[in-house]
Amino acid sequence: MTMAMRDFLVSAASTSRRRGWAARALAAFGDALMRNQRVIRRLQWVVVGFYLLLVGVPAFLPLPETTAHMWNNLTLFAQFAFWGVWWPFVLLSMVVVGRAWCGLFCPEGALTEMASARGRGGSLPRWVSWRGWPFAAFVATTVYGQMVSVYQYAAPALLVLGGSTVAAIVAGYLWGRNKRVWCRYLCPVSGVFGLLSKLAPVHFRVDRDDWRAHDASGAPTQKLNCAPLVPVKIMQGGSACHMCGRCSGYKDAISLSYRAPGSEIVHVAGQTPRPWETALIVFGLMGVAVGAFHWTASPWYIDLKQLAAEKLVDLGAVWMLKPLAPWWILTNYPDQNDAMSLLDGAMLLSYIAGTATVMGGFLMACLALATRALGPFASARLHHLAQCLIPIAGCGVFLGLSALTVTLFKQEGFPLPFVAETRALLLTGAGLWAASLAWRVCGLYARGARRAAAMLPMLAAVGAGVGAWVLMFWIW
Repeated sequence: MTMAMRDFLVSAASTSRRRGWAARALAAFGDALMRNQRVIRRLQWVVVGFYLLLVGVPAFLPLPETTAHMWNNLTLFAQFAFWGVWWPFVLLSMVVVGRAWCGLFCPEGALTEMASARGRGGSLPRWVSWRGWPFAAFVATTVYGQMVSVYQYAAPALLVLGGSTVAAIVAGYLWGRNKRVWCRYLCPVSGVFGLLSKLAPVHFRVDRDDWRAHDASGAPTQKLNCAPLVPVKIMQGGSACHMCGRCSGYKDAISLSYRAPGSEIVHVAGQTPRPWETALIVFGLMGVAVGAFHWTASPWYIDLKQLAAEKLVDLGAVWMLKPLAPWWILTNYPDQNDAMSLLDGAMLLSYIAGTATVMGGFLMACLALATRALGPFASARLHHLAQCLIPIAGCGVFLGLSALTVTLFKQEGFPLPFVAETRALLLTGAGLWAASLAWRVCGLYARGARRAAAMLPMLAAVGAGVGAWVLMFWIW
């Protein structure tokens, strides 16, 4: 044996030992979560208190003066906390540690579970379990938030976030039975969280052989309460798991484990086609969300609005140019010199709908071409390929939300360094990740020329996703 070969084997053995230690440490952390559920509950109530303070109080305070700062004004601090830090980094956490936010910190999750433990425990209506709610709720809250300027004002934030929280409590009270019905079916961001968590490098892995061996042994087993209603025994991925740790060590078959980032998309997502997830990726995250972030910077929006205003004046419909709607329908803060006319509202809705239609239509065409290139058309394969766009879809929403973070720091006189470079790096990384996933998924269905041919429309879809944000940050 040569010296080089000996060094290689020693290095490989050392790496294997380190991985074994890391895997054991991660599993032990999962077990620690299981043993410390009371501590987690207390932590959740601290988050609930912080959340209620930032959502409830600023809405009843005067609007901040021009000389106010986030460190001496609760309204500005709440704006920064929610939209500058909370939401963008909650999204980022999904990619890093799965839905740990949902299981360990989320105030709505804690409140709906509390209400479910004391509620009526009624039968779940069929309409609640409709699979399209995550898409519909995401689109509705995104569009409505833009109409009322939820990122800029406290009253709309209370209406949107507070309304969601009240709905979560009501759902838990009516149908909970110690479960998180709201989180499972109705939460506006549950679908987005589920998609992004498929990229995470950690999950609770279920070993079915160990499960069967435990059942065969006749050993006693405590009852398991999975609050988000996940069928734990057959769970293969982490998109529905809240990472709360309650199931860690259950039947000696469940453990917090490492996995290759994105492996759930390649090896699990194709087993169960989910059209509503495709709609959320293609028309929601890469369509509606792009339009919602774009319109304030888009010269196309300004040109179309100017053209529409001229036509309305010619028709004598000047009333459309006035801010007639109340603040809870369209932004209306005349003291802040910020009010939307009926034309503004109509153009906003049209621009977002148009962006979603054009962008979503193009992406669906790319997915259809890639599906056909791999063989006879199959909708299941199309939905599997759509999952490959999750990295660029999630990155776009993160960049859109973090743009407010950058703006808020600039307003306070603290411009962040290397913003453009960081955005470029994130977009490049997300695009390469999406392309890599597409290559691996295409390889499951075909090889050689077919695989290469399918990659052409998939790369076009990835390029469109990246290009939408290049327009916003570097061209406009």
